[in-house]
Amino acid sequence: MRRRDFISLTGGAAAAWPLAARAQNVSPVRLIGVLTGYPETDQPAQSWVAAFRDALTKLGWTEGRNLHIEPRWGGGDADEIRTLAKELIKLRPDAILGVTTPVVGALARETQTISIVFALVVDPIRSGFAKSLAHPGGNITGFTGNDPAIGGKWIELLKEIAPRTVRVALLFNPATAPPLQSQMPSVEAAASSLAIEVSVAPVHAKDEIEGVIAAQASTPGGGVIVMPDTFAGTNSDLIIALAARYGVPTIYNNPDFPESGGLISYGTDFEELFSQAAGYIDRILKGSKPEDLPIQLPTKYKLVINLKAAKALGLTIPESVNSLANKVIE
Repeated sequence: MRRRDFISLTGGAAAAWPLAARAQNVSPVRLIGVLTGYPETDQPAQSWVAAFRDALTKLGWTEGRNLHIEPRWGGGDADEIRTLAKELIKLRPDAILGVTTPVVGALARETQTISIVFALVVDPIRSGFAKSLAHPGGNITGFTGNDPAIGGKWIELLKEIAPRTVRVALLFNPATAPPLQSQMPSVEAAASSLAIEVSVAPVHAKDEIEGVIAAQASTPGGGVIVMPDTFAGTNSDLIIALAARYGVPTIYNNPDFPESGGLISYGTDFEELFSQAAGYIDRILKGSKPEDLPIQLPTKYKLVINLKAAKALGLTIPESVNSLANKVIE
């Protein structure tokens, strides 16, 4: 080989080395799917997903640089949720954030290999998503939306703010709500101790909601607990309006309800939950397996009271309850 050819060859190779080195240092873009059971117009759900994105950014994941997020919104429709689950799985994401029990159920039917981190799942063991809280044992782990004892707290709070309560209906849509079994023991125990009769009130369409609330108003002492359910979130304005029209004290698990005119809510600090879920996604992207990440119960709760709604119902919120509130709406 002639000297000129050799210099040309080695010079070209040397020029390529920095490019190769730079290429090796560029992080691959990781794909994260997000499927929620709520409609895209749901402002609280938007804030939860924003908290998830913000937490990922703080952990070093930047959209457009080393991360791409594909969001999907189920709109409280079970059929749509199943369709979107299939759609996301076909994209072969590195991990998926699944929000609500029906969503995780739909995702679980589509894959046993893609890592799924959930939020707002009430009972992951009874739902079949994991073998145990400490050792999930499969491709699914995450953060439960409620602990089993919270149902009893709803009964107690409703009785404290509406002392005449003697009957409570649990409002939910079986197609979109998580199973009630995990919370029923605490609900029934609290109800028994306070001499309150509890009934389940399943609804399958929004035009059935009024019948449940009207039934509780038919005789004095009726109340309603709106169970964790994407259907309830989708129809929040209707539920709040009907509870006000019929004068039925109603408690919710989502702070968006009292923010929008409902009476009172007690439930998980959802934004904190979604920030924690981002931490699990980060660990999975760095090599951890869902089966090794324990399912965690909520650690922070929010109590929100709407005094205007209470006044309209003729209720006086005890100072013992007011003092515990994270937010009191005048």
